Amino acid sequence: MLRISKLTDYGTVLLAHLAAHERTVCSAAEVADATGIALPTVSKLLKSLARSGLVTSTRGANGGYQLARNPNDISAADVIDALEGPVSITECSSGDSLCEHEDVCTVGGAWQRINVAIRRALDDVSLNDLLRTNSQVPQFRFAGLPINVESKN
Repeated sequence: MLRISKLTDYGTVLLAHLAAHERTVCSAAEVADATGIALPTVSKLLKSLARSGLVTSTRGANGGYQLARNPNDISAADVIDALEGPVSITECSSGDSLCEHEDVCTVGGAWQRINVAIRRALDDVSLNDLLRTNSQVPQFRFAGLPINVESKN
């Protein structure tokens, strides 16, 4: 199953909060209170997001965190890259592949194309897109059968 980690999910929640308060410097404690995520987790994630350049941090009594870029310029791929590393669904999809079967593998090229498609889809979704609470839930088909993806409201 392909799934982002809970920390990455929380990271998008933190970024969404900062995007909603774009012109305000928010302390880690304020973000924790607003999102319901534990302060140690918020602090850890904000430090990682600052190291990756998605947020900026300001020290001092009035210090805190804010987005480093416009929410339209931060993609879901940026968030995943910052908190999990580049998307790589198989060993051969990563830039530093160590697969011992790569020379004789007949499916690696297909997995690499799938990886590129997933990356493009993640690049196409901005933080602003993630913030849209009333956006339409997408419809998918798997093996010709419809899959209903329901939002939690």
